[in-house]
Amino acid sequence: MLAPICLFTYNRLKETRQTLEALKMNLLASISDLFIFSDGPKDVASKLKVEAIRKYLYSETGFKSITIFESEENKGLANSIISGVSNILHKYGKIIVLEDDLITTPNFLDYMNSALYFYENNLKIHSISGYSLDLPSLKNYSKDYYLGYRASSWGWATWLNRWQDIDWEVRSYNKFKYNYLEQYKFMKGGSDLPRMLKAQMKGYIDSWAIRWCYDQFKQNRLTVFPSTSKITNIGFGKDATHTKRKTSFQTILDKGEQTSFSFDDTIILDKRLIKEFRQKFSISSRLMNKIHFS
Repeated sequence: MLAPICLFTYNRLKETRQTLEALKMNLLASISDLFIFSDGPKDVASKLKVEAIRKYLYSETGFKSITIFESEENKGLANSIISGVSNILHKYGKIIVLEDDLITTPNFLDYMNSALYFYENNLKIHSISGYSLDLPSLKNYSKDYYLGYRASSWGWATWLNRWQDIDWEVRSYNKFKYNYLEQYKFMKGGSDLPRMLKAQMKGYIDSWAIRWCYDQFKQNRLTVFPSTSKITNIGFGKDATHTKRKTSFQTILDKGEQTSFSFDDTIILDKRLIKEFRQKFSISSRLMNKIHFS
């Protein structure tokens, strides 16, 4: 059985339309169930945009079924995803998740469903990512996938038994913030992770994704990444929730022709890719992003 797809939208009609048009081009779209969660407006100005989004959504076709959930209140992205994903996972056991600014390749659903099926009973795997960084060592890489320490929020998938026990309140944080060895270990996925978790706990940001990454670290699990990205992000700009400017995380997109993918039960991390992945989130890389992409 194919995994249900969840799409989270807010007030960006242009990006939402592009996201859905690309998703409909997927080879498995017509036999996949799509659940769309439309968040409520923050104010009068956003109400008109949200209404336009919803009018468009009800005109859409191209999937086995489309179910739309309209929130009257503005939950915010974090609460929308936590509640929406939990709802669908408890019914279906697995899920593929997109936000309204992600362009998928035609083989995105093939890759995600294949990986979900292959790793379903391997509890070492926390999630599947449809997005991949543009890493130098991937240019001559022979496998369809690689493993990493950090989850990605740009088109991802998981299972109920990896999601249902997450402590979204992060009650272990009071011990973690004084444990510098644990913070150092957390940085295997990027030196920015402890800083982002601290910002979350202080209320400076509202991110479900950093809590998802922290849970992966606590569970000592891994994320499966495609060797060529099946996702590109178009949501850079003033209306974006978290990405206000272009960044070096833009990547080379798969041509979308491959539909059969090979995975391996053996858990082997490529040290070169781990190093290059971590470098993308280093202080120097983040400074270069601000200089070159501001």
